[in-house]
Amino acid sequence: DVVIMCMGISPRLEGEELELNVNGFSGGDRTSLDLPETQQNLIKKIARLGKPIVLVLLNGSALSINWESENIPAIVETWYGGQAAGDALADVLFGDYNPSGKLPVTFYKSVHQLPDFRNYDMKGRTYRYFDGDVLYPFGYGLSYTTFKYSNIRLDKEKINSNGSAKLYVDIENTGRMSGAEVVQLYVKGKGLKENEAIKTLKGFEKIFLKPGEIRTVAFEITPEMLSKYVEGKGFIVEKGNHTLTVGSSSKNADLLDINLLVE
Repeated sequence: DVVIMCMGISPRLEGEELELNVNGFSGGDRTSLDLPETQQNLIKKIARLGKPIVLVLLNGSALSINWESENIPAIVETWYGGQAAGDALADVLFGDYNPSGKLPVTFYKSVHQLPDFRNYDMKGRTYRYFDGDVLYPFGYGLSYTTFKYSNIRLDKEKINSNGSAKLYVDIENTGRMSGAEVVQLYVKGKGLKENEAIKTLKGFEKIFLKPGEIRTVAFEITPEMLSKYVEGKGFIVEKGNHTLTVGSSSKNADLLDINLLVE
């Protein structure tokens, strides 16, 4: 037996100017990132039965599912589906479709990892400015197969501020099922300025690989990708080493780094 539990929130809980004030939700705003308490209790009660559980999430924003992440063997993020969502979910659950989606937001462990809502400074917000340990990072997503990244390289080691270079990386399907992978390119910050982004997504490419297949993915590194806004100067490309990084998510452990020198 397998238990499929569809849990989450709804537009009746998260939205604009709602007349609602319950634990975790206030006027359409979320005061917690957790699942509603009644759902948490139900999940734990069903888990005590010892049956395999697939937790299906329906939500429009990130959830802090710490206990569920540690204790539920399979979690499927579906967001708010359309009229064919049921068929799509069935295809995934029965293995007729191999999922390949990636998270467009960060799943934090707790609302306490976020700055005060009234603080409009970007420090500590999103994958670009938050350097703590999160539940699921931006760009994260699993598949029924596995992929290996290797052999990151550049066609040239240095360029001038108006030049460009090609970055290459090899991706191998190391599993037993055909599947798609979203290869993500980030540029890391130099750490020289207080408000500088830690890393920024600059490109991505989705590829389909059969078991054992290896493909080389190429990105063109342009001056625009390396530029930063400097007050009074506009967008400029700073001289020195720029760290380019490629992988399956924004998490450092999932990324391969290489440096490109701008002279």
